[in-house]
Amino acid sequence: MGVLKEIFKGFWNLLIGLKTTAKYLPTRAVTLQYPTERWPMPERSRGVVVLLTDSETGELNCNACLVCMRQCPVSAITVTQAKNEKGERYPETFTIDNTICCFCGICEEVCNFDGIKLTGKYEFSTFNKADLFYDKHKLQSLGRDVPYEKKKKPKPAPKPAAPVTDPNSDSGPKTNDSAEDKA
Repeated sequence: MGVLKEIFKGFWNLLIGLKTTAKYLPTRAVTLQYPTERWPMPERSRGVVVLLTDSETGELNCNACLVCMRQCPVSAITVTQAKNEKGERYPETFTIDNTICCFCGICEEVCNFDGIKLTGKYEFSTFNKADLFYDKHKLQSLGRDVPYEKKKKPKPAPKPAAPVTDPNSDSGPKTNDSAEDKA
């Protein structure tokens, strides 16, 4: 009896598979000719990391505060900072190791100066592992055509009002309850 049950179960699964095949048989195949045609990437997709520049001055938005380097969970970012004549910090070196980057987006979230962004660019494969170490100049050149909007900083939440205390009593915060209401 068990053998017949197994044969029937196999036949039933075959029919389910044929039904699925028959359902998609009359539709056109969705095939893209990859080098010339590409899928549009979703708006918030995470591809290669780039450094953003100010469109007016052409200078990097990064001021080498090192927050992205400290917050990177895999330590893929290394930054060395220097100061210019005015005493402003700037990144002397800024490298990202794409061999260990997990594309989590934490570096973009913690950057207060809109200096770093994950783009939808996903074609950065290479045969040489050393080519996946991006320096400041390569990151800046990749980010030149990336549009960005300045982040709107969230307003801090209002602090809760302190309870009103009655200066004549030592009992703490004043309440509107009276002895008559409790009775």
